[in-house]
Amino acid sequence: MSSKPFIILGKEIPEGKRTVLDLEVAKLHTRTTVKVPVIIERSKKPGPVVLLLAGIHGDETNGVGIIREIISQKINIPITGTIICIPVFNIFGYLIQTREFPDGRDLNRMFPGSANGSLASQFANQFTKEIAPHVDYVIDFHTGGGKRDNIAQIRCNKDDEKALELAKVFNPPMIVFSENITKSLRETLHKMGKTILLFEGGKSIELNPTIINEGVNGTKNVLIRLGLIEGELTVKETPIFVHKAKWLRASHSGMFKVTTTNGSFVKKKEVLGIIQDPFGDFKKKIYAPFDGHIFCINKTPIVNKGEALFHISIEE
Repeated sequence: MSSKPFIILGKEIPEGKRTVLDLEVAKLHTRTTVKVPVIIERSKKPGPVVLLLAGIHGDETNGVGIIREIISQKINIPITGTIICIPVFNIFGYLIQTREFPDGRDLNRMFPGSANGSLASQFANQFTKEIAPHVDYVIDFHTGGGKRDNIAQIRCNKDDEKALELAKVFNPPMIVFSENITKSLRETLHKMGKTILLFEGGKSIELNPTIINEGVNGTKNVLIRLGLIEGELTVKETPIFVHKAKWLRASHSGMFKVTTTNGSFVKKKEVLGIIQDPFGDFKKKIYAPFDGHIFCINKTPIVNKGEALFHISIEE
């Protein structure tokens, strides 16, 4: 007995085959069509449909690197079910290495989108209608914005039991509980009944081997647990859970020197960094206000007063 046809973007995806489709975004002012490659691997046996997506912000290249490695290592070829890879979602931003869509909007604040809205809204709407209904699970790969460097982590809603279970299977160094952001891809997929993990790791405009390795191994774990591929789970230490957190902000403007390590546990009054002037006259130490784990550090060399510098967990 054959399984029912799997049709996406108007094309029927054959069993046991690799299919590459194009999600058309728009045309450039030169009339050149911009297309987003959608790589689909469907096994001959029915099973879950998993979407691996990166580059919703065009300058977040670590996620692109993760999916590239997953495809290169053939981890995306399932023995059951279907694996869809979209390595570069915001192709516009990726081409010029910027976070935003050409209309200046953050694509991850435009979901579910509108057929008659802005360019970003129309693209979000196309994804929400053409691809999202066909998937069961999603891993959405992100990095810290700008110079903010994230330790490898999975973000999920603490009340989403299925997502939390898979976050533990992913086995990142940290699992950060965070609410879904209004009009984000994560919120839209959650409302559609999909199980979604949001991976954060590294910073924008970099290819960090450690972060990419964390992303590949974690994704492989999830695919093994869901039965799409064979293999043994890679389990390191138990992830650190972050229930509450606070940003430590610069008390002064100046040159910023980091003296702690991302992912480390720090004690109250421990020196985390120093703000100083370029003339050798001024130096201000940044102290931890409480015990906690550092899971994001702003790596910018020059900071202004009030700028977010360290994201630190608040221990219960």
